[in-house]
Amino acid sequence: MRKIAILGSTGSIGRSTLVVADRFPEKIEVVGLAGGRNLETLSRQVLRHRPRMVVIGDGEPSDDLLRACKESGSRLAKGSDGLAELASEDDIDTVVSAIVGAVGLEPTLTAVQAGKRIALANKEVLVMAGELVMKAAREHGAEILPVDSEHNAIFQCLEGNSRDSLKQILLCATGGPLWTRDREEFASVSVEEALNHPRWNMGRKVSIDSASMMNKGLEMIEARWLFDLRPEQIRVLVHPQAIVHSLVEYVDGSVIAELSRADMEIPIQYCLSYPDRWAEEQKHLDLTTVSPLEFFDPDVKKFPALGLARAALEAGGGVPVVLNAADEVAVEAFLSGEIGFTDIMDVVSEVMQKDMHEFSGSLESILVIDQWARAAAEDVLVKFRER
Repeated sequence: MRKIAILGSTGSIGRSTLVVADRFPEKIEVVGLAGGRNLETLSRQVLRHRPRMVVIGDGEPSDDLLRACKESGSRLAKGSDGLAELASEDDIDTVVSAIVGAVGLEPTLTAVQAGKRIALANKEVLVMAGELVMKAAREHGAEILPVDSEHNAIFQCLEGNSRDSLKQILLCATGGPLWTRDREEFASVSVEEALNHPRWNMGRKVSIDSASMMNKGLEMIEARWLFDLRPEQIRVLVHPQAIVHSLVEYVDGSVIAELSRADMEIPIQYCLSYPDRWAEEQKHLDLTTVSPLEFFDPDVKKFPALGLARAALEAGGGVPVVLNAADEVAVEAFLSGEIGFTDIMDVVSEVMQKDMHEFSGSLESILVIDQWARAAAEDVLVKFRER
């Protein structure tokens, strides 16, 4: 029986994880749930899954949530202390890290230090602190399995093969909702257009990152740490059909790909079942019904996020922290209607050019740089807001 806690249970990955748990009640027990501001959804989840522990942010619980916890016998905790307690709970063997953004770093690191299996859906954890987290995983015997469909595909394609024979990985991207749009039209892209992803149903932040292709840039940095790669071994391919999720090329010219439907329940289920595979009849792919599979090189002039992420990947140190923090601030400003779509990368670029605080590799250093970059991004945003 896999005993799981879900950090970010009300988001898209968290909800999909609970669908998988419902599908395999004899194999999965939901021991803990942590949600953010969507207390209505969290209340329903508590009543359905009756976890032993529930964690919310620092705000006050709703009356519905209090009633749900009482009826389910669930203990309610709050804030970062509650997340840390849940992530290290002795009776939990798997922590699904699905909190979006930098806020997911500390509870995920706590779970790693507790020696848990981490089903990692929060790419920012490794973008910000890849070396620190992977070192902690080795020291504490934690297992980090990637939930993102692209990294999950790479993980599967590497199974049973010597790393010495690896030439490169090819991370697939759909291109997002703006792939066929002219660059000249980007400045007028609305929030609704940027959120309208053609293949995936994701949260708002991830959807905007997909439209700018920053999501794929962050995934390059994540892949560097997950699979212990050199920057030159990581390549991005645009594959609009989202059937091939990623590929691995070996030194003898062989290329191995992972194909499946565009459905996050598939990689989530594999992270929970690994090294086994649980039978699921509804998720099978019929290649005779899919459109021709196409692949393109990304246009880095049209999508400058890829160039910024590549620069951060190659620079290392605290630069990826700056990249991620500035992007989070700029995306939020776009979503609130304060800046235009192309302004997002202008803000990120300007912050990356500033002299940042000294980076030591410690958690404290990472958090200091994260806060510095957020403040720097807010300063840069002033001139965009005053236009």
